[in-house]
Amino acid sequence: MKKLKKELQDKSSLELATICARAAINTKAEDLVVLDVRELSSFTDYFVIMSGRSSRHVQGLAEVMEAEMRSKRISATKAEGIQEGMWVLLDFADVVVHIFYHEQRSFYDLEGLWHDAPRVEIDES
Repeated sequence: MKKLKKELQDKSSLELATICARAAINTKAEDLVVLDVRELSSFTDYFVIMSGRSSRHVQGLAEVMEAEMRSKRISATKAEGIQEGMWVLLDFADVVVHIFYHEQRSFYDLEGLWHDAPRVEIDES
């Protein structure tokens, strides 16, 4: 496994979640939410949840997330749903990215399931 770039070695999982969130904002993701699940989950620290306008937009968001993290030498340990473009899950260990086509997002309601998780504000500038 490649080492993280030197400037990322000391980054916290919050900073990695922020990198994902900013990439999503730059790619016109809708309804972006970052949930801090450190106190509620043993498998990850943050969920980055967003919606896309179409299945192609969902796929494009996933491609941008993977490319952004790969440029920092972080690869998804698991990636599911990219072909279908309805719900893409990208597992970066400490950060799990969920990209939904908007109808799927309301059906699965991750924010409701994890309602005890604090939301993290991301500066959109």
